[in-house]
Amino acid sequence: MKKKILIVVTSFDEVKSTGNKTGTWIEELATPYYQLTDLGYTVTIASPKGGKGPVDPKSIRPEFSTEAVKRFYNDVAAQQQLDHTVRLNEVQEKDYDAIFYPGGHGPMWDLPENALSIKLIADFYEAGKPVALVCHAPAALKNVKDKSGAALIKGKQVAGFTNSEEIAGQTTHEVPFMLEDMLKEEGGEYVKGADWQPFAVSAGNLITGQNPASAKLVGERLIAALQGK
Repeated sequence: MKKKILIVVTSFDEVKSTGNKTGTWIEELATPYYQLTDLGYTVTIASPKGGKGPVDPKSIRPEFSTEAVKRFYNDVAAQQQLDHTVRLNEVQEKDYDAIFYPGGHGPMWDLPENALSIKLIADFYEAGKPVALVCHAPAALKNVKDKSGAALIKGKQVAGFTNSEEIAGQTTHEVPFMLEDMLKEEGGEYVKGADWQPFAVSAGNLITGQNPASAKLVGERLIAALQGK
């Protein structure tokens, strides 16, 4: 059986306080997308609202355009998937083998409070299936509980975009909260590598990565988990 992976992207496209456009950081989608599809895995992209998944325009700039990003924008089928995402209310854990969340500032605004996303993460985790999130996407873990009612991340090693990276990027006004602080407040054992360098950590079937450069590492850990390694 071909493995099926659910990728959940944000539907949030503008920070109202600044008027700045936002969305998914495209490298964090494109890199794992090809890691998975090149192995023959089937990928479905879903979002809270369905339809066109917004992309942070900054992430398309030449200085951030990795090989995977360039490949994505030359790939009509991949772009079609992002332009026609499935609504979250149309997907369920039993139909997939793993779930993956790419980051960007967008996910910080619409995923932490989204009941469907919260339930999906809990369902995948409790089913023992890989749950992977990178950069700002671990924000989606904020209100996820385990079956005992405790925060899912309590006592688990988690990574995510660091306070120092947010400050260095001069983007503290673009987020509703500081991700590092939230992960610690919810009881996560927050761990990190050097700013802007690849870093990822696994806590059982929960896989988290620190920043855009960590997307490849998270993809590798996700594939290893899918292959039972």
